[in-house]
Amino acid sequence: MKELFDTMPQVGTIEWIGLRPEKKADLIEVEDVNVIVSKGLEGDHYKGTSGKREVTLIQKEHLDTVASILKKDKINPLLTRRNIVVSGINLQALKDQQFSIGDEVVLETTGMCHPCSRMEQNLGPGGYNAMRGHGGITTKVIQGGIIKNGDSVKLVTS
Repeated sequence: MKELFDTMPQVGTIEWIGLRPEKKADLIEVEDVNVIVSKGLEGDHYKGTSGKREVTLIQKEHLDTVASILKKDKINPLLTRRNIVVSGINLQALKDQQFSIGDEVVLETTGMCHPCSRMEQNLGPGGYNAMRGHGGITTKVIQGGIIKNGDSVKLVTS
């Protein structure tokens, strides 16, 4: 089984980065950000308060699915309250795994990022249920550095 989990030739790409400057504040879209060990993204209010949710990621493909369920053309990533949108790699397959972003940063998946009640407000009626199973992942920072839109996302193999 380990061999199956460790076989992931797909390489993803960062499509979008957002910061939450304070609790319940609107996200701010950025092109790049400093990722800090045991804290998360510089400028994000969440900075390591639990140790398990330092950085949140969601798949672009899942945003497309949620848009389809809600009969919308697309979902603005700002509305999902996740930090990073990634395309081209299955984030669910990174459960209990470490993965790299760009040349420096390494994150480790700590769990699923379940939707909160704000999804109903942000996405409209049915938004919470549309996001169920599509909310992305939570991670902790293993190695810090700068990440930017367009950076690669890939499994760290031993």
